[in-house]
Amino acid sequence: MRVADDLHDRDLELAEPKARWRTVQVIVNGSAGQGHDDEVKRKLLDLFTRHGLQAEVTLAGSGEEMIATARRAREEGTDAVVAGGGDGTINAVASQLAGTRIPFGVLPLGTLNHFAKDLGIPLDLEQAVRTVAEGRLKAVDVGEVNGRIFLNNSSLGLYPDIVRDREMQQRRLGRGKWVAAAWATVAALRRYPFLAVRVKTEQTEKVRMTPFVFIGNNEYSMEGLSIGMRNTLDDGQLSLYIAQRPGRLGLLRFALRALFGRLAQARDFDVLLVENMEIETQHARLRVATDGEVCWMETPLRYRARKGALTVIVPPASERATQA
Repeated sequence: MRVADDLHDRDLELAEPKARWRTVQVIVNGSAGQGHDDEVKRKLLDLFTRHGLQAEVTLAGSGEEMIATARRAREEGTDAVVAGGGDGTINAVASQLAGTRIPFGVLPLGTLNHFAKDLGIPLDLEQAVRTVAEGRLKAVDVGEVNGRIFLNNSSLGLYPDIVRDREMQQRRLGRGKWVAAAWATVAALRRYPFLAVRVKTEQTEKVRMTPFVFIGNNEYSMEGLSIGMRNTLDDGQLSLYIAQRPGRLGLLRFALRALFGRLAQARDFDVLLVENMEIETQHARLRVATDGEVCWMETPLRYRARKGALTVIVPPASERATQA
């Protein structure tokens, strides 16, 4: 079956793009506060038309609307589905396409755009649309925890708590994102939060008291003082980082770097590469972050790598090499 899949992928890559898809459903996060309005819709329709594609553009007002639109496009047999927004938006749309053969395009309209960067997808909107029209197909992995997918990473401990508090302050007190984040970080540190976890893999079992657990979709490269980009998204592995137990000053460092996507040195972590794992805690339910979105999940948390589950439209190989 895998040989047949490989041949199928090769046939798709060799085919002319416009022979593969002509109609695309474009789902844009219309509530991102970045001016994604009717003017952007008109611009996108014009860009896709110029590249010979018939696009239907939806400005979604919520995550639920994004998911519902992507599900409807999947069920109606749209040739390709494109998501425009940040990593949370990309995740929401991809959740309805993982496990299918439907081509998935990405328009990086967010702040960090980790998924797009790791695949070499241009951050310029016009070039990203061109990639959708002229790119090749690549099967990439997704991570999954208790049935919920993540394209970049999932985390427990400090980061989900800070995000929850930050969003509450934004909603109730009207604070700006970064001011709210600063207050949320201070509140988390005052609680001196540590989580007792038991991590079970096929190779080992670890019991730790930790402020922070990070699970990446494939391996993240260590670059100086940060966990950086990924060199590949198709190795079929999860990278597990369990933070050692620091003092209050070290905890502050963890909190700030977790918030801004910069983690500490490798020596501060237990690091494993696995295909699946189970994480137990003393809590029946736990806040879990997936691609920056936080939700409650029942424990134990069961993580697995789903190899080649998402078919993404990426730049031609020559352009990807140039960008790298």
